[in-house]
Formats: sequence, structure tokens, C-alpha cells
Amino acid sequence: MFYETAHFEEKKAELGLGRSPFKALVVPRPIGWISTVSPGGVPNLAPFSFFNAISEDPDMVMFCPGGSKADRAIKDTHFNVEATKEFVCNLTTWDTREAMNATSARLPADTDEFAFARLTPAPSRLVKPPRVAEAPVHLECRYWKTVPLPSRDPHESYVMILGEVLGVHIDDSLIRDGRVDIASAKPIARLGYSEYAVVTEAFRMRRPE
Repeated sequence: MFYETAHFEEKKAELGLGRSPFKALVVPRPIGWISTVSPGGVPNLAPFSFFNAISEDPDMVMFCPGGSKADRAIKDTHFNVEATKEFVCNLTTWDTREAMNATSARLPADTDEFAFARLTPAPSRLVKPPRVAEAPVHLECRYWKTVPLPSRDPHESYVMILGEVLGVHIDDSLIRDGRVDIASAKPIARLGYSEYAVVTEAFRMRRPE
């Protein structure tokens, strides 16, 4: 099966696909559960499936708010990060899956998503946005740059937000023999449509010399 993305809408009936399969094919994608705080001090928390580590020395991450210009979760996170220059990435796990999903709801800008999803805010050490206490890993980040991305729909907007990791919190239960046993945290990842995956085991391969 082959289709050109620019012409997908014209060919979707012919291909038997009701919607673009792009996000169902680029998988699994880690979920950036991003906590911010507004200039007025209101905490915000929203998940982003376009999220990843992008470099080291310094450690850098990116996430991409995008979609409908009316989506408050997207707009609030984007605004808060650029206004305050700080954010936290919280690891999403099997145990926090329902709370993570709850924070994706479209809510008024003055809503505290921590309270809405019944999560516990924990103070960060180097930035103002709170961490999700129920998450076993947190990356405290300093905003670096926003890169505008193209959109074919005038009602949608997309950007890439990049940040430098200033500090890392790791729950002691994940440390085994001097390494992070990340599978024991059961992190979840985004697939396509409304599907997710959970990591319960890991395997190792060494790079050839």
C-alpha cells in the first residue's frame, strides 16, 4: 500500500482507511506529561505524544503542542512555557494512565489540572512548576526555543518547544545495581487512534565494535 500524504484525503476511501495512519505507524511514542504554571500561579498539566529526548550534553527535550487553536490544553501549556521559561516532564506509567488521560480534557484556563485529576503537586527544586508526585520520574526543564511548524489547516497551529533538562528526579525503587530499571515503572507510550502500549520488560543489545 502506498499513498502520498498530501493527497491522503482524496485516496482514503480507495485505501480503506478512514483516517491517516501516520500516528499509528510512528510508534511507540513517549508521552510528555508537561506541568507548567501560569504567570498568575495557576498550575497546568497536559500530555503530549509528540515528545522526546533530542540531545545530550546538555540534555535536551522537545514537545509539540499542536491541533485546534481552540484547544485550551495546548494553548495554556504553550503560553505558560513561553511566559515563565520553565516546565517539568513527568513520566507516565500504567498506574497513572487514567489521571494522565483526564488531564487531556479541554478545561478553562484557570483550572488546576492537578486538582481536577486528583493528583498531588510536589515542589520542584530548580523550577517553579510542580511535579506530579505520583510519577516516578521528573525532568525539570528550562525553556530554550519555540520553532513554528507548518499547518495545512488555518484553524490549527503547531510548534516545537525545546528545553534544557536542569534536574532529574528518580524514585529510589527504580534503581537496581547502579542502573535505572525503567521497565519496573511500567511506562506507557502512545500508539495510534486511542491506543497505548505499556513497557513491562526490556532486552539489551550491544552496539558492534
